[in-house]
Amino acid sequence: MKYTRIYADATGESHFEDVMVHFSPVEYAPPAMPINMSAPFKSERTIMCSIPSEWLGDWHPSPHKQFFMQTSGRLEVETSDGEKRNFSPGSIILLEDTFGKGHLTRAMGYASVHGVFIQLKD
Repeated sequence: MKYTRIYADATGESHFEDVMVHFSPVEYAPPAMPINMSAPFKSERTIMCSIPSEWLGDWHPSPHKQFFMQTSGRLEVETSDGEKRNFSPGSIILLEDTFGKGHLTRAMGYASVHGVFIQLKD
């Protein structure tokens, strides 16, 4: 499993990075057999959202360090270094570009984008 990280470097320029998730067996719900789990991320709140079709989020930093887990629709995201990526249902994005120019987000097509933001503790 992997997720896409959007982060800002020391100058505030935003970039993409693909991050592989590492799993270890954990006895999560005994007496059920162990399942493979990642290290935990401490979170503050979870917010479900619906982004209207053809929505444009002009250049903006992320308001929080947060995961976005996309459940429907299509997004195009551009970082300030000029790279663009498309995201579809099942995509997981870690937004860490909380300063600098940020990123540009565009809902693609005629369907709303649905997803879940999980805001992380610093």
